[in-house]
Amino acid sequence: MNRDDTVPDTADPDEAVPDDAVLDDPVGASLRGRHAHLARRLGRVATYQPEVATFSALPADADEQDWHDLAKLLGPGAFADLFSSPATPPKDWEPVFTLEGRQLVWSRPAPSPLPAQAVELGASNVPEMLDLVAKARPGPFWPRTHELGTYLGIRDADGALVAMAGQRLRPPGWTEISAVCTAPEARGRGHAALLVTALVARAVARGERPFLHVAETNTGAIALYERLGFETRKPVTFRGFRTP
Repeated sequence: MNRDDTVPDTADPDEAVPDDAVLDDPVGASLRGRHAHLARRLGRVATYQPEVATFSALPADADEQDWHDLAKLLGPGAFADLFSSPATPPKDWEPVFTLEGRQLVWSRPAPSPLPAQAVELGASNVPEMLDLVAKARPGPFWPRTHELGTYLGIRDADGALVAMAGQRLRPPGWTEISAVCTAPEARGRGHAALLVTALVARAVARGERPFLHVAETNTGAIALYERLGFETRKPVTFRGFRTP
């Protein structure tokens, strides 16, 4: 059993009501808590270690010193993914992308995991995980992203990895489901629904509430997540920049 799936003795999934205010800054909340061991810090800013994630966190009242510290932490010409942070960087930070999306939260009782031949994925599976990501393009995924939490996969009859989903951000009381993807040749078989449901069940069993993010243009994924039991909490804007 993955250590993240251990249910604390005090956990009561029926009574736990996570505070959704932490979802306004899920990156910062994760780096200060469950993912502190994966963080790099300088002053009031933080980011993930290389090849884990490119997300960075700044305080809501970020000032010139904070931006200087983040640039020093990342290095010159580096990519800074501000995720859904509303902070505006200095003019010499080059905009890389802006993407409209939404944040959804789980809104139903704990589901019963659907039958699926899901396997846990880890460091030894990174090459095939990266190959699947290259084909399915679910969003940011790097060689150490699997260290953020449990990742599950489904293999075809020949043993090839054809679908995957896992845990990413971990603010207190919450588990983000991410990297939901299926190889083009294996789509339409319900793999994504099976994996998401399995991860939701694990999170709820720990007394946590699942949430996720999706691009506004990905209407098919939004429809799937709503059908499974997620509801929109708020719209978000994802932004990335390059340091001077």
